[in-house]
Amino acid sequence: MFGGGRHFGLRGQRLNLAVTTIAGLDFALFGYDQGVMGGLLTLPSFVATFPEIDTVHDTSNYTSTIQGISVASYNLGCFVGAIVTIFIGDILGRRRMIFLGSSIMIIGAILQASAFSLGQLIAGRVITGFGNGMSTSTVPTWASETSRSHKRGKMVMIEGTMITGGIALSYWLDFAFSFLEPSTVAWRFPIAFQIVPALLLLAFILELPESPRWLVLKGQEDEAKSVLSALADLPPDDHLVRTEFAEIKDTVLEMSSYGYRDLFTMGPERHFHRVVLAYFIQVFQQISGINLITYYAATIFEKYIGLDGQTSRILAAANGTEYFLASFVAIWTIERFGRRDLMLWSSVGMVASMVILAIMNYLSEKHIGGSRPGVVSAVFLFVFNSAFAVGWLSIPWLLPAELVPLKIRAPANGLSTSANWIFNFMVVMITPVAFNSIGYKTYIIFAVINVFIMPVIYFFYPETAYRSLEEIDTIFIKTKSWFGAVSVARHQPSRYGRNGELLIDYENTEDRIHRDQSAADGREIGKEETSSGNGTAVHAENTLAGGDSEESVADPEKGRSGVIR
Repeated sequence: MFGGGRHFGLRGQRLNLAVTTIAGLDFALFGYDQGVMGGLLTLPSFVATFPEIDTVHDTSNYTSTIQGISVASYNLGCFVGAIVTIFIGDILGRRRMIFLGSSIMIIGAILQASAFSLGQLIAGRVITGFGNGMSTSTVPTWASETSRSHKRGKMVMIEGTMITGGIALSYWLDFAFSFLEPSTVAWRFPIAFQIVPALLLLAFILELPESPRWLVLKGQEDEAKSVLSALADLPPDDHLVRTEFAEIKDTVLEMSSYGYRDLFTMGPERHFHRVVLAYFIQVFQQISGINLITYYAATIFEKYIGLDGQTSRILAAANGTEYFLASFVAIWTIERFGRRDLMLWSSVGMVASMVILAIMNYLSEKHIGGSRPGVVSAVFLFVFNSAFAVGWLSIPWLLPAELVPLKIRAPANGLSTSANWIFNFMVVMITPVAFNSIGYKTYIIFAVINVFIMPVIYFFYPETAYRSLEEIDTIFIKTKSWFGAVSVARHQPSRYGRNGELLIDYENTEDRIHRDQSAADGREIGKEETSSGNGTAVHAENTLAGGDSEESVADPEKGRSGVIR
């Protein structure tokens, strides 16, 4: 279909687009899974099959809790899948992890779509989540490691847009198939439909390039060079390709051995500092309150705003569509304004929306203002989604892959993604109970949380736009305190321009000079130890330097291992 040769015969921009498309498809599947259940919870044929979670006719806290557990069980599975990725992500590689995750999701989808009992439905959701946890822990890393520095943010934003596209599609399918009531096809088909994108992932993922960084980490240097060459559409001996390869190889050599305990130790690369930043950016995304809307939009419109079931499903679908359209803003602004500004300004809009939602729901509960508070509430559910889509939809998936060094990137991303899913589980679990117990105050809680998040972003998270992943390593190596990364990033010169052009040759950077000097010092020590009969130390020193000769350290074409920017 794409022509002969490796990677479907694609190179350069077309190959990058193919990687982005398949990564985006995985995130569309992720979004679809998040949204599909929301439009089914009030569907008559669905609640007839699973009366234990019918909160339309039974408003007790017990039923709300069971509904929360049933819906959030998917997130619990995602959490476990993300944890598993910590231990096997670097063993299998990026593509095979995505393949495995998609395969497991198909099994879970079949169980859900064929369910006749709540137990089977929950089991299917847990299994689907388990596969999705593996995939979502891996896709941002794979996409970041196969993207150029000036396009990395935009590529991951496109993937984030696909999340909202999947959510919107799930809402519209829920609405379309609701007309098949009272047949159970009205809910079985929307759940089963997720098998389609999962099969497409299985068909294409293994033919696309593996992460060059992972290839170098595993000693497959020729393959890494080939991938770098294909992604840049340049000959393997081109200066830009060789520079990227040298930069990556040096980083890999410095980080060639690690244990899981390195996630929790500081060291000169400030591992723990970076893991904490990666972990909490995912936590912040979830405790912002987005998933009380994503999972329960139709329920909110029907049960708490007072609209009929059909109108609620239409509005939920429209809300998802608007969410999808708003996410395009981030694609065109992520590099221009940077990660920090988008998150900060989005937070302002999210706080304002939550405050207004709290006020309007208070008025509705007190029967003040007739239907007008409900109308305003509906509008600001849309506004909140728009604000979130610009700054918080995709960036929390991008930053962990950017902030964490290659040495611990796979396990650290698994850990940060597990944070996303366990807090997602918490929000989805408590939302029905919170609305049932404290009503409008639920929105106040999320407003306060979003106010707290803003200064944390401002003081602790450095700007990473237009930086290679190796440059970000340098920023943290130069950082001496938890507050220092923002300032260091602000004053550190960029090696690459806004169009990916080389501004500072890696051979001339202080990082390269320092590494060469360290290698030279190591060889001098090795010579002295050889003269005293200690050959074992010599071998260890040469291995650390990256080879058996000076040439292997200085020449990227003779033994240097690298990772793509």
